Amino acid sequence: MRVGSFVLGAQFPGQGQGEALHRAVRSAEVAEESGLDSVWLGEHHFVPYGTCPSAVTLAALLLGRTRRIRVGTAVSVLPTVHPVALGEQAALLHLTSGGRFSLGVGRGGPWIDLEVFGSGLAAYESGFPESLDLLVRWLREPSVGADGERFRFREVPVVPRPSEALTDTGGPEVIVACTSSASVRLAAERGLPMLLGMHVGDEEKAEMVALWRQHARAAGRSGDEMRAAAHVSAGVCQLADRRTDAVETLVKAMPGWLRQGLDAHVTVDGRPRSMRDPVAYTELLCALHPVGTPQLCADRLAATCERTGISRFALLVEGSGDLAATEENVRRLGAEVLPHLR
Repeated sequence: MRVGSFVLGAQFPGQGQGEALHRAVRSAEVAEESGLDSVWLGEHHFVPYGTCPSAVTLAALLLGRTRRIRVGTAVSVLPTVHPVALGEQAALLHLTSGGRFSLGVGRGGPWIDLEVFGSGLAAYESGFPESLDLLVRWLREPSVGADGERFRFREVPVVPRPSEALTDTGGPEVIVACTSSASVRLAAERGLPMLLGMHVGDEEKAEMVALWRQHARAAGRSGDEMRAAAHVSAGVCQLADRRTDAVETLVKAMPGWLRQGLDAHVTVDGRPRSMRDPVAYTELLCALHPVGTPQLCADRLAATCERTGISRFALLVEGSGDLAATEENVRRLGAEVLPHLR
């Protein structure tokens, strides 16, 4: 079982954006010190829900400040960036970090980002498969050309080639954020592992893993490929000596952040959108994920692994909104939970 942290750079009420980013960077450094396996970085534009607008840029900083831990994007929003540009950055990080970089990608949402970056609504609604295939080709082949609906260019050499890394893994790992049966099928047909969100529980995640296997098998993926696909489960983790104290910490802090963060999203075409009740959503997350004593958290992670077959975790550890409390939470995760899982 491999346990990592999930970092958003969340801006809580009353905090500055620099403060949020400092907490994000510091929590990642403490994650390596505490023996965690990985750090996963979120990416958002124009909203205080997450103050990191470029997960791949923050990943570069953290790879330079660490020596062991894996750093991944969760996720880089593919419709708002050219896949070749993202592929070049991913190859660069893969090579210079000795293979410690993972590239998680997703569709994002129908947000105003699509207008600002000029990609348009079609890039979100129908263009994701084309972008994903071009990105994967860039990370696997020596030269690439394109003749699709959105991208057309003559064949060019891939420089730098990620397959030249000393780890000889054939390039950086690519993971796809999946929130629907269509995205599960998309990932499965390409043999790419999934990142599953924190808003769903073990039963639904197990169903998505089973569906992934079904589609992968139908697409002709080998048994070895299917077994090698290491899916990632996103969640929330808050530790305390009593479960009630851990829940209280999150219920006091997270609703204010969720309310101002999620409410700031603006749709590109004016379509109506609904927002979860922040308190009810926080309580749901506490019920679904490792929130409580170290033993309870270890048991919850082990149960999720057993029920879903997923053995990698990206856990939001900054739910208190406080730097010192976040550092303590990460250290306790490493010192008091990980030993129970080995």
